[in-house]
Amino acid sequence: MATGETVGDMGEIALVERIRVAVGASGAQVEVGPGDDAAVLGVPDGRMVVTTDMLVEGRHFRRDWSSAEDIGHKAAAENLADLAAMGARPVGIVVALALPESTEVAWVDSFLDGLLAETRRGGAALVGGDLVSGNQVVVSVTALGELDGRPPVLRSGSQIGDVVALCGEVGRAAAGLAVLSRGFRSPRALVDAHRRPMPDYAAGPRAALAGATAMLDVSDGLLLDAARLARASGVCIDVDSGALPIPEAVQTTAAAYNLDPLTWVLGGGDDHALLATFGAADVPDGFAVIGRVIARGDGDESVDVRVDGEPVTPQGYEHFHA
Repeated sequence: MATGETVGDMGEIALVERIRVAVGASGAQVEVGPGDDAAVLGVPDGRMVVTTDMLVEGRHFRRDWSSAEDIGHKAAAENLADLAAMGARPVGIVVALALPESTEVAWVDSFLDGLLAETRRGGAALVGGDLVSGNQVVVSVTALGELDGRPPVLRSGSQIGDVVALCGEVGRAAAGLAVLSRGFRSPRALVDAHRRPMPDYAAGPRAALAGATAMLDVSDGLLLDAARLARASGVCIDVDSGALPIPEAVQTTAAAYNLDPLTWVLGGGDDHALLATFGAADVPDGFAVIGRVIARGDGDESVDVRVDGEPVTPQGYEHFHA
């Protein structure tokens, strides 16, 4: 039950002004920030990398599981990670927010705290957005990045003979979701991984500079996203399960639930690690080799991904798919 001032009490104009004041000064590349009909960003490179994602209450987050600050962090992180996956440096974000009129202003303040903290961690600025009333909380973020003169790193550039490397841990967020779904709040490290992913945004440009041939953000599951990269490149990715880092908390929690931890490591999403392919001598710091790029075929041209040489059907999260 709401106990403080709500957004319905405050009204749109006052709430927008409150957000504008909270945002404060913008980054050096922001020529016009919040307050006008649109923002203006200076892009010396002449190109802008753009991505967008939406979070819907009940589908992507639950307010009884995640604080408003958690949700703000996550909304920014999953978009900024997509920029990193292109080899881009984050510059700015815009946010569209639907809120029930009963939403407390304090909730919006906390959401904004998380959003701004994560945006600044990525080196970007909040430059605008929109507010509407709705029956549930919906967050839509569009993130903008710059390539600093480099070509973008696409999913389609993997070459046979490349190594496959991962930056970040996978499986922790899925394990955290499993913990929350069972009514628990620990291990805290796993629950926090679900609530607040922590991508290494600098790893994307670092990989691009090292010569990454292809890259993507692992958001829906390692194997499912690896299959997307393989399909775009016309190759097959063979993952070495023994090379995958499995955090101790994931191992112990999986054992408690009588599960193979690889279920979460290979099929769990929301960690926002970076998966990239490189020439064998080009793997930069922060990336661990977990497999190799091989030719499609060996009796089945339809196989996108293998684990330890064996073809598998990738498991992961896919909207509109039972």
